[in-house]
Amino acid sequence: MHPSSAADPPAVPAATSEPHEPQSPTGRQILDFELRNSIPRLPAPFSSSSTALHLAPGSASNMSATDAETTVKIVKGEFGYVLEDVPHLIDYIPDLPTYPNPLQDNPSYSVVKQYFVNQDDTVPRKVVVQIDSPRGLHFRRAGPRQKVYFESDDVLACIVTCGGLCPGLNTVIREIVCGLSYMYGVNQVLGIEGGYRGFYARNTIQMTPKSVNDIHKRGGTVLGTSRGGHDTMKIVDNIQDRGINQVYIIGGDGTQKGAAAIFEEIRRRRLKVAVVGIPKTIDNDIAVIDKSFGFDTAVEEAQRAINAAHVEAESVENGIGVVKLMGRYSGFIAMYATLASRDVDCCLIPESPFYLEGKGGLFEYIEKTLKENGHMVLVVAEGAGQDLIAESMKTMDHEDASGNKLLLDVGLWLSQRIKDYFSSRQKMVINLKYIDPTYMIRAIPSNASDNVYCTLLAQSAVHGAMAGYTGFTVGLVNGRQTYIPFERVTQTRNKVVITDRMWARLLSSTNQPSFLSSKDVDEANMTDEQRKQTSEKNCDNGSV
Repeated sequence: MHPSSAADPPAVPAATSEPHEPQSPTGRQILDFELRNSIPRLPAPFSSSSTALHLAPGSASNMSATDAETTVKIVKGEFGYVLEDVPHLIDYIPDLPTYPNPLQDNPSYSVVKQYFVNQDDTVPRKVVVQIDSPRGLHFRRAGPRQKVYFESDDVLACIVTCGGLCPGLNTVIREIVCGLSYMYGVNQVLGIEGGYRGFYARNTIQMTPKSVNDIHKRGGTVLGTSRGGHDTMKIVDNIQDRGINQVYIIGGDGTQKGAAAIFEEIRRRRLKVAVVGIPKTIDNDIAVIDKSFGFDTAVEEAQRAINAAHVEAESVENGIGVVKLMGRYSGFIAMYATLASRDVDCCLIPESPFYLEGKGGLFEYIEKTLKENGHMVLVVAEGAGQDLIAESMKTMDHEDASGNKLLLDVGLWLSQRIKDYFSSRQKMVINLKYIDPTYMIRAIPSNASDNVYCTLLAQSAVHGAMAGYTGFTVGLVNGRQTYIPFERVTQTRNKVVITDRMWARLLSSTNQPSFLSSKDVDEANMTDEQRKQTSEKNCDNGSV
């Protein structure tokens, strides 16, 4: 454990009663600056409200612990340009000294023509526009800045992993440690063991490039993980007592909500501590970003299970292979694995309702496929069909420690219903095999594509923290690394749009019916239209 006598992060004396307009660390001319209170945080941990209030500039620094509210910096420019900026240390600690970026003397970057990101670089949220479209919503581009707000010898960083396992966790850990060391000369990095509760209930481990050299070849996380255990006050007390001034938090949307609460408390105490999130979800359901790390690996590994199910199904008469894949709220893994496989006859996901019996139902389609092909492969996401099993689902209103709804095994339930249907009709003898590769997929190391992506995420996180940005999640938006405010990625989940072209491509690939009634289609289209109108309105007025 790092000695508790280490110097605390510098705290700034209480602000004067006179409000001041927050400064932009970019130095660019701001046409319109607004501090917007987008998600008031309720006293209960991670609770949020969509009510938007407006704060006067500078009032963010006067919030108390009980009514701390997340402020989002909105920068407006010409032609409908809106930048949803991330917090910076100088927003609540004015006049912080800056230092030359060590990268300018780093031989690895000596051949790069422009290794510092232009301060005005931003990334558009929407890239497909019309000739008369406003410039719309943007996020700050990630990357190294010419000036940094931490001296390398003064940095004491920590890394924590929370939630479920996912391919690539160890790669992200490795690249944060190596990035801090090799790019910025930081030699003090602590690993927090066992998730959030490790801040106050477990020992820490010293991490060096040598100690993490080959961890990317292993699955899981060398730091251990857990769900729950978030106690904001205890965590921030521990951060302050240890003298930690950079916190890297790797986890899903629940973890990012916890990171946002930690950031708010750190800002309330006016500590020079950068809080950075690296989004992790194997389901690819984090909003805004193009994809989450581990997703490509999960889709690739899912092919093995689908291939096994196909071999089993086609080797016997009337064989049915049922494969259950991850996807509690979003069916991206099931959809992409189905598209990649070409051996799947039916894919069921949470976003697309289906029914079992009657004309056009799933049972009729299975019977038709068996008569035509002699075998069938069915892929189902774990969150699909929950309305159909609600009556037998005793845990409907129960949640795990991370706040996720507990689900019964839809794969087992569906397999049994299929068996019951055909046995009761006595028309056809089937041979059904059920495969659940969930924990095999979660536990493997990341593939080459995800390893590269994890490296970019980790290095972008390090660049942002050193540049003084805080309270943000790093992620890929339209192919560019960006810094995104915590509340933006925790407001909603990324879900498959069943009226989109990608889902239509899947339906044409499997030749399955949509199972949608006209009412389902109308509701989906209405939701899409509302989302479009909301997005356009947000881009016009700078609100979330």
